[in-house]
Amino acid sequence: MKQSYVYLVGVLALAMSCKSTKTSAAMQAVEKFNNPIITDKYTADAAAIVHNDKVYLYAGHDQAPNDVNAYRMHEWLVYSSSDMVHWEEHPVPLKPTDFKWASGSAWASQVIEHKGKFYWYATVEHGSIHGKAIGVAVSDSPAGPFKDAIGKALITNDMTTQTKISWDDIDPTVWIDDDGQAYLFWGNTVCKYAKLKPNMIELDGPIMTVDLPNFTEAPWVHKKGDWYYLSYAYQFPEKIAYAMSKSITGPWEFKGILNEVAGNSNTNHQAIIEFKGKDYFIYHNGSIPTHGGSYRRSVCVDRLYYNEDGTMKRVIMTSEGIQE
Repeated sequence: MKQSYVYLVGVLALAMSCKSTKTSAAMQAVEKFNNPIITDKYTADAAAIVHNDKVYLYAGHDQAPNDVNAYRMHEWLVYSSSDMVHWEEHPVPLKPTDFKWASGSAWASQVIEHKGKFYWYATVEHGSIHGKAIGVAVSDSPAGPFKDAIGKALITNDMTTQTKISWDDIDPTVWIDDDGQAYLFWGNTVCKYAKLKPNMIELDGPIMTVDLPNFTEAPWVHKKGDWYYLSYAYQFPEKIAYAMSKSITGPWEFKGILNEVAGNSNTNHQAIIEFKGKDYFIYHNGSIPTHGGSYRRSVCVDRLYYNEDGTMKRVIMTSEGIQE
């Protein structure tokens, strides 16, 4: 009987030890949840560039109070990382008030480097011309501070007539092609593009359009190998879809869905980069409890993979995000 008792105590101790180990492992797994990558602020509409072995992430700042269901965005934020896991916040680099002609709304934007300077194409509300507009700021550093590069808007609502809405000139994305020619893409409802002059602050020719299925907004252009990729927010609530081409000016062939509706956010806004030999998909969702949502969003990062024919595999959104 004594031997049986000792055996039983041993089994119970082993079971408790295993349970404790499993609990500890589970706690460690929870601690390794890296999405969203920023949890002390609400961030959205991410864009990113690679410079000197660092990724610089630019995001809008969702500042709507918990009882307000509307976009309240008064500044942009910038973060940097050397490993896509640990992110350092830098001082606020740009606000709509830095554009004297603007009246507010720090909507989606993108930064690109050209000849040692960093050009920031940003969506704001114009102060005197009805509707959204695109301004350009410039800095000698990817972290800023940035200042208005031209003292007026690059794109205003009265320059485009494809739609009657006042917010069709939003979400700029810029690509500098292999021959040095820069292109600006943007739009809501209709995707538009134009060449930029070498100074990066003037259009160089007419505004053109790209016919894309269910285009909503948020175009992003990147290239891998011989293929150009044009991804964008598709339908509403927004998924991300994409098209491919052998030329920056098209024709573009629609390839389907890349990313599903993200969390409890009606919008979806992506950036795609390659960093240290790996490809990344940057997006936002509304997953921070308890007030996260369509107006209080959060930037996330997951891996992106390509098929042998150049098409992109559908992005798997994870809570774990990028691990060390």
